[in-house]
Amino acid sequence: MLKKLPVKKEYLLLIATILLLLVSYQLAFKKTIAAWQLNNSLEKRLPQSNDLTIQPDYLERKNKNLDKLIGLYKADTTALRNNMINIVSLLADKEGVKLSEVPVQDIANISDHFIIERLRFEGDYFALMKLSDRLGQESGIGMVRSEILKVTEVNTSSNKIKKLGLEVMLEMVK
Repeated sequence: MLKKLPVKKEYLLLIATILLLLVSYQLAFKKTIAAWQLNNSLEKRLPQSNDLTIQPDYLERKNKNLDKLIGLYKADTTALRNNMINIVSLLADKEGVKLSEVPVQDIANISDHFIIERLRFEGDYFALMKLSDRLGQESGIGMVRSEILKVTEVNTSSNKIKKLGLEVMLEMVK
């Protein structure tokens, strides 16, 4: 078919090259050149633009956002303690263990980063061990810092009764 055309092959090669350049310009070079021109115009505008830290509206929005974030991480220690005691007492009730004592919170166990809460339980050995396992798995009450099993003797009018107790120290992050 090309042999029958009255045009020279050199002209066809030239036309094909020009067509190939036009197609490649439309598909690749046009977008690259436009992006390069946009970059140059933005670089010229950059020294003329004002510093964002001077704008008061921007600073106010930034402060409001930071206050919201800080508010999310503040914890009311009284509510945190009450919530933890409620969860632990429900767990103890499910395991058939008695929450015998919640001592007054010791000031030495409170710091800026964590709170240590001491709780005492009474019950049989297997129920106390199940409770110990559940306390380790429960979220929202902190982590178990230490556990002590104690046998105490209680004098009644007729005889002495031995009771098994578990003292647990829970550490909560503020």
